[in-house]
Amino acid sequence: MSKPLTDQEKRKQISVRGLAGVENVADLKTNFNRHLHFTLVKDRNVATKRDYYFALANTVRDHLVGRWIRTQQHYYEKDPKRVYYLSLEFYMGRTLQNTMVNLGLENACDEATYQLGLDMEELQDMEEDAGLGNGGLGRLAACFLDSMASLGLAAYGYGIRYEFGIFNQRIVNGWQVEEADDWLRYGNPWEKARPEYMRPVHFYGRVEHTADGVKWVDTQVVLALPYDTPVPGYKNNVVNTMRLWSAKAPCEFNLKDFNVGGYIQAVLDRNLAENISRVLYPNDNFFEGKELRLKQEYFVVAATLQDIIRRFKSSKFGSTEVVRTDFTTLPDKVAIQLNDTHPAMAIPELMRILIDEEKLSWDKAWDICVRTCAYTNHTVLPEALERWPLDLFQNLLPRHLEIIFEINRRHLERIAALYPDDADRLRRMSLIEEGGQKKINMAHLCIVGSHAVNGVARIHSDIIKDTVFKDFYEVDPDKFQNKTNGITPRRWLVMCNPGLADVIAERIGDDYIRDLDQLKKLLRFENDDSLIRDIAKIKQENKLKFAVHLEEHYKVKINPESMFDVQVKRIHEYKRQLLNCLHIITLYNRIKKEPKKAWTPRTIMIGGKAAPGYHTAKMIIRLITAIGDIVNHDPIVGDRLKVIFLENYRVTLAEKVVPAADLSEQISTAGTEASGTGNMKFMLNGALTIGTMDGANVEMAEEAGEDNLFIFGMRVEDVEALDKKGYDASEYYNRIPELKQAIDQISGGFYSPKEPELFKDIVNMLMHHDRFKVFADYEDYIKCQDKVSALYKNTKEWTKKVIHNIAGSGKFSSDRTIAQYAREIWGMEPSLAKIAAPDDPR
Repeated sequence: MSKPLTDQEKRKQISVRGLAGVENVADLKTNFNRHLHFTLVKDRNVATKRDYYFALANTVRDHLVGRWIRTQQHYYEKDPKRVYYLSLEFYMGRTLQNTMVNLGLENACDEATYQLGLDMEELQDMEEDAGLGNGGLGRLAACFLDSMASLGLAAYGYGIRYEFGIFNQRIVNGWQVEEADDWLRYGNPWEKARPEYMRPVHFYGRVEHTADGVKWVDTQVVLALPYDTPVPGYKNNVVNTMRLWSAKAPCEFNLKDFNVGGYIQAVLDRNLAENISRVLYPNDNFFEGKELRLKQEYFVVAATLQDIIRRFKSSKFGSTEVVRTDFTTLPDKVAIQLNDTHPAMAIPELMRILIDEEKLSWDKAWDICVRTCAYTNHTVLPEALERWPLDLFQNLLPRHLEIIFEINRRHLERIAALYPDDADRLRRMSLIEEGGQKKINMAHLCIVGSHAVNGVARIHSDIIKDTVFKDFYEVDPDKFQNKTNGITPRRWLVMCNPGLADVIAERIGDDYIRDLDQLKKLLRFENDDSLIRDIAKIKQENKLKFAVHLEEHYKVKINPESMFDVQVKRIHEYKRQLLNCLHIITLYNRIKKEPKKAWTPRTIMIGGKAAPGYHTAKMIIRLITAIGDIVNHDPIVGDRLKVIFLENYRVTLAEKVVPAADLSEQISTAGTEASGTGNMKFMLNGALTIGTMDGANVEMAEEAGEDNLFIFGMRVEDVEALDKKGYDASEYYNRIPELKQAIDQISGGFYSPKEPELFKDIVNMLMHHDRFKVFADYEDYIKCQDKVSALYKNTKEWTKKVIHNIAGSGKFSSDRTIAQYAREIWGMEPSLAKIAAPDDPR
């Protein structure tokens, strides 16, 4: 019998990883050794694993540079319309493997490192995640960059180069502990500082109205230093740019002030200016109205708009002389997409530039502004909507406040003309919220200042029109659109699950990687035993690999035959990790009651970070770890039920857990999860979904067939009806014995014997002020989970449903999403054409 293949030998056989041509491999080895030599010549002569990682990263980066320069040259010569994606978050994860995939270099690099006696996977593990985001919104921006490059759009991602990204999470005695994410500690081989494009950004000061226009004077200046990261498209030789701004104090900072002898202090105070880009705010779906956050929002906007206008004015490569002065064509050459309201200051800032600096009339400037900007809404939760106190604005950005007042005056004038004598409507639609302290409603500013407003799944876009922004929809129905989110199939299939990508390519070719709708062709094979076997086999291999990872990290023995039941996402009450906990407890109690019964074994994994200031979310983590401590050490249960809290969930961990999952938990209260994108990743990677009719789950059920998902619980209409009637948790508690048992155990200290009172706050919340109605969906959830357990016993029928899900996941490619933004919002045409490679003749 032949000995089993090594991991490296297995990887070599996977065609979607590219060809390892002999010359290619030889060149890579040469370049690798050259980079390694330069690394070592500097100070040492013994290479560490990190030295090898940097050598490999720089070798791969060499393949990007020529394409990058040529792509940007191509844009300057053709002068296409450009799209600027403005986001406070870009949750990129690691870059090395993604770059190899998109350049078709993966197998060649694998072979080259192997011949040099190295294991490429070990080197990849040296890379730090670029964790410049909290969750869905930041990861969406990263997927969009990949799709924009793959569709040949002249696109730029603009954001902040946070020195510290999302915190690293450690679990200590069952509690979340945060530590700073010092991701730049060893340097970042993918970024290039561009000091020649440094830009001043102004804060504070006062406004002077003079005969020759308005002046914003006596401001404090912070410099914005750009760092560029290449964004390669998939095998099309396009390389776009993500430009992240870093804050620098100017040389004169604090020194011109007559503070005699305060020189040392003045230099130390430079930190105050540079703190702007120090750290990512770690809140997901929650607004924290801090001055530093408003500074971050204006900083990225002001620096970016200077860049946009510089690029609009000049269009020849490398030239600084002005060629365009007529701003009426700005909307034909520039599209600005606002990723949520965080970059909303782009609207008043663009108005300030056009009026105060370029001397346009208000009407002309406003028309240009509205036709250029578009706004994506990401949430309907009221606590997440940005409402900035007026006095904060007055102090920090006095000119912008004046402009916002004028936008509002004209806006309300229009509404009053349409609805005379409707004072309440004026109050509801104003950009300024009256009351205790006056606040600026940033969503209202975005709607009024944009030509397009979109939600991120059909149901979410409908909710926006029917409820939160109903008044605005009635006035401007044509403004409102839907753009259902998507994920890039490069990172979320080819890269993280090459085995599955290859099994698919064997049946339908590998064109689907560019055109994910082709996955529908798999339906021809829904009864093909060989495909059913291959898909089940790949899933089992992925589970074994992940089980090894878990046993190394958690010292728990995992049963790889058990169902891997996974809920990974930020910890939030609306995402209802507590509902999952109640199912775990119910399952545990049932096994204890009838230990001889043939239960379907499960390994239930829950992972995600809680915002450091979100007490309830931290308690939810503590409850999950407490339940795990009891369940995992109960000999009666054995390996039929295990509960694992996945520590430090991040992009790189998602790439490991998603391919290994059997069941995907998408169980938010209907009407609260705008879209979700994790749901799509699991669907594409061969997990089945248990979920509510919320967010994109609705469209997933439509694409795959509702029979092929496990849908349960209240619909949006049911939730509304229950709100009207009044939700009474005790009614369910008293009526459902298993629910009562679970809650009594939690409140009685069964899961916290040393601190019986530990979870009293959670129980009190669930019983008396649960906005997300966990108990109302408990009964249907448990019944639905019973169906899941029953089907899992029948591998063939389970896998047939998996095939329907994979075949139905084509819609959820971010390529489709971006093609729709391009055509329906930006007025651009996507293209699958290759551009010339650097070594091709021009």
